[in-house]
Amino acid sequence: MMAPTLSYDNYTIAWIAVLPVEAEAALGVLDKEHDGHFETVRGDDYIYIGGEINGHNVVVATWPTGQNYGVGSAAALVNQVKARFRNIWFALLVGVAAGLPNIYPKPPAEHRDIRLGDVLVCVPEKASTGIIYYDLGRDTEDGFLPNGRQAETPAIVRAAIGDIKLRRKKPFKAGNIFGGYLAAFQEKADEDKFLCPSQKEDILFITSGEMASVPELIERVPRDESERTRVWYGNIGSGSSMMRNPRRRDMLRDEYNLIGLEMEAAGVMNTLPTGVIRGVCDYGDGQKNKDWQPYAAAVAAVYAKGILSTITPKAGQVQTSWWPFLVLIIYISQDIVTGTLRLAYSGFESKFYLSDLSKHLTIYLCRVVKYEPNICNIYPSILYILSL
Repeated sequence: MMAPTLSYDNYTIAWIAVLPVEAEAALGVLDKEHDGHFETVRGDDYIYIGGEINGHNVVVATWPTGQNYGVGSAAALVNQVKARFRNIWFALLVGVAAGLPNIYPKPPAEHRDIRLGDVLVCVPEKASTGIIYYDLGRDTEDGFLPNGRQAETPAIVRAAIGDIKLRRKKPFKAGNIFGGYLAAFQEKADEDKFLCPSQKEDILFITSGEMASVPELIERVPRDESERTRVWYGNIGSGSSMMRNPRRRDMLRDEYNLIGLEMEAAGVMNTLPTGVIRGVCDYGDGQKNKDWQPYAAAVAAVYAKGILSTITPKAGQVQTSWWPFLVLIIYISQDIVTGTLRLAYSGFESKFYLSDLSKHLTIYLCRVVKYEPNICNIYPSILYILSL
């Protein structure tokens, strides 16, 4: 038996998870995954998965296997999401990123002990919109001047973030609600893939700023395991290249006051109103590996779930409009009654009945299809039944 067809119009939240591990984490935190599939037509490049969180209908969108990374690929995905899902309220870009600790800052108030497995949440800061497109701009005598201004995180997402900061001071602490979400996800996940690696595997090198300096290994006191993951808020840099240069990384951090670097947000923010949540899987240096990606993707997905759990949708806000179907059924019933009377009056008119009914249905469909495209799906079935 074929799975039911899901309606594009029923979904209001787009969850952008471009990497396979990010999409797996997204599915793992859904309250419910919807049974069914979205119809695809020629020109579609992506397959979507529907689900629910706190009454929100969420569509998870990810890249095809083998897709090139970067801002352009993210923009292509989100443009097609916007075209297909006409009722999207906002999007959440959820996944992994490089974290940018600031161990010896000037001034000291900007000290940030960001670690692998922490969560980075994009929020506007002073004159910044929150996302800095750091490699799009003009190369001048005074240096490189970025000019790729991005849209801000939507107000409703910032309101949810503010509520979490106010009411959940340490959301991932063992026993708190985010910690509960994470534990539940890890318990049902296959094997131990999404568990947190040992803190001994969290290695940080920093530079002194001198071009000839050798990166210095920083010794840090291990955190209490009950508070392993912390959340950081601020500017996130977005670019088209993968960062593996610690000096360049530190320069960008200090110049734009960044807490992290990633490769998709600059292609998403100006297309859909988007909140950006990232889990730290590396430090943007030569130590980069994928060992921390699953846990980083998991904690980012849990925080995104927390945002949707903070925003409660109005009951019945998102549902299929059934009135065209109801009116169509009434219309069919009237024609069936009329046709029955015709048959009783004269058998000669029976051969005209189906064609007349088909004509009436077609006229009515033209009137309602602009309001409810799904009605087209049942039209052939109706004609088939009537022809029996």
